[in-house]
Amino acid sequence: MAARREQKDLPEVGNPKAGRDYFIGQTFEAGLVLLGTEVKALRAGRANIADAFVRLTPRGPVLYHAHIAEYDFGSHNNHAAYRPRPLLLRRPEIERIRSEVQSGGSAIVPLKLYFTHGLAKCLIAVAKGKKQHDRRQDIKEREARREMSRAMRRRR
Repeated sequence: MAARREQKDLPEVGNPKAGRDYFIGQTFEAGLVLLGTEVKALRAGRANIADAFVRLTPRGPVLYHAHIAEYDFGSHNNHAAYRPRPLLLRRPEIERIRSEVQSGGSAIVPLKLYFTHGLAKCLIAVAKGKKQHDRRQDIKEREARREMSRAMRRRR
C-alpha cells in the first residue's frame, strides 16, 4: 500500500460581507476553473472575494470580481487578477439556482474558496439582501448576547 500524504493546512478564503449584507439561503459547492498560477496563489492564501458575485451566463455560472493576486514566481504568462472564472455545477443545481434567482430578490453570493482533495472549490449561496433595519437588528442581538455572556462570567 502506498503511504498517504498528509494534507497540509490549506487556507480558506472567506467572504466577511456575505453574512452581514445577505440572508443566506441554500448553498452549493462548485468547482472552480483556475489557471496554474492562480492555483499557486490561492494555495498561498492570496485571494479576496469580499466584492465578488456570481452571474448565470448561457455557458454556466461565472465568478466575477474575485481577486486572486498574481503569483510572485510566475513568468510573463501570469494570470490577470480579476478575470472572470467559470464555476462547475451539475445541470439540476444550475436550474435550481436559476429558478430561485428569476423568482426575484435573490443574488448568488460566493461564501468561501477552499481546497478539497486537491481541487479548488467555491461555496456559493442563493441569498436575499438585508435592509438597513435588518442589519441594525443583527447588531442589537449580537450586543445582547455579548452582554449576557459578560454577566454570566461575572456571576461565576
